[in-house]
Amino acid sequence: MIENKFARFELKAFIEDAVNELGFFEPTEIQERLIPTVLKGESAIGQSQTGTGKTHAYVLPILQKIDFEKQEVQAVIAAPTRELASQIYHEILKVTKHCREGEEISARCYVGGTDKQRSIEKLKNQPQIVVGTPGRINDLVKEQALFVHTATMLVVDEADLMLDMGFIEDIDQIASRMPEKLQMLIFSATIPEKLKPFLKKYMENPKYIQVDPKQVAAAKIDHWIMPSRHRNKDKLVYEALTVFNPYLAIVFTNTKKMADEVADSLIKKGLKVGRIHGDLNPRERKKMMKQIKDLEFQYIVATDLAARGIDIQGISHVINYELPSDLDFYIHRVGRTARAGYSGIALTIYDPSDEDALNRLEKMDIEFHHVDLLKGEWTDLGSRNKRKNRQKQTDNIDKQAHSIVQKPKKVKPGYKKKMQSEIESFKKRQRRLQRKK
Repeated sequence: MIENKFARFELKAFIEDAVNELGFFEPTEIQERLIPTVLKGESAIGQSQTGTGKTHAYVLPILQKIDFEKQEVQAVIAAPTRELASQIYHEILKVTKHCREGEEISARCYVGGTDKQRSIEKLKNQPQIVVGTPGRINDLVKEQALFVHTATMLVVDEADLMLDMGFIEDIDQIASRMPEKLQMLIFSATIPEKLKPFLKKYMENPKYIQVDPKQVAAAKIDHWIMPSRHRNKDKLVYEALTVFNPYLAIVFTNTKKMADEVADSLIKKGLKVGRIHGDLNPRERKKMMKQIKDLEFQYIVATDLAARGIDIQGISHVINYELPSDLDFYIHRVGRTARAGYSGIALTIYDPSDEDALNRLEKMDIEFHHVDLLKGEWTDLGSRNKRKNRQKQTDNIDKQAHSIVQKPKKVKPGYKKKMQSEIESFKKRQRRLQRKK
């Protein structure tokens, strides 16, 4: 029988049962480092790449610390999007369903786009764990329906995205109503300067946990780039998708308008395509996520909303219709595939104007495979910098030729012509040598 290495954390029996059912036998690096920290009651800032098991790194120890005899709010988990909040909530339910009779733990999810009044009516009994979006949690607190003053644990997931979406003020208001001795767990891909005052306000000497700082993208992702060469991008995406024939592929665009245009174009070509972006109302988004979960779509077109905060299982291919202006989002996008030890392909269609962005990604240790799709087959194009390297070699040969073939001390008529002829002969010899090499 395989020994379960989660046993060393000495978690309660119901958590061990859940871990076994979920098929977790060995903690990931973030879980290894974070679970003991949370159990000790220490505050922490966690930075880790996507798909590393971050959610269970805080969910399991929080459930361990919940006192089932106290029917009051003990932990608050805030997420920037409804989808992420819902996913975290469902991961908690997968564990709490193993609770022994009489030792049940209650958890509730509160997000925008749902009936607030109904939530208020149900809050006559306070849940022990609150999961939700900051705006809705703060609304319920202001209505004096949800009492967070009893909670000793606060998790802020995707904090930098919270900042971008303007939710930090809501988080601040929620945290200000919680006890002074508050265990705060912050998870963020980056720590922007604007986030630091908030962290300083609530966290004294937090433990800083960073996983895989050198490896920015998951190890099993193949990064492919394909030049657009002034061709129709919609057609290129359609051809790439049909040749890949993926289990599930997600195509990323930078704007909602472009996402709709690409999705419409693929639908016209006969593909069944789902779409995820900020213009979908809550009901549409919920329906779309259910359809995706039920594998009704083989293809999804999305904006960066889906790159952060939405966990879609089984994505085998990611296509960047265009590179994001913030290159951190490249990492989040491609991180949708190759999760939990599986492999995946991330294809980026690039324009000449993207050269600088590609160079910067290469400096982040991302190795690109340069390809093109010719007559329905993937073709290796060799180095993207082939032309540049050729030009560099030519420039070097020119410099060499001019330094070796020098102007004679005593000039005779026609010396310029003779010099030029010698230079050209030298360059030809060097080019022949280069070709042989």
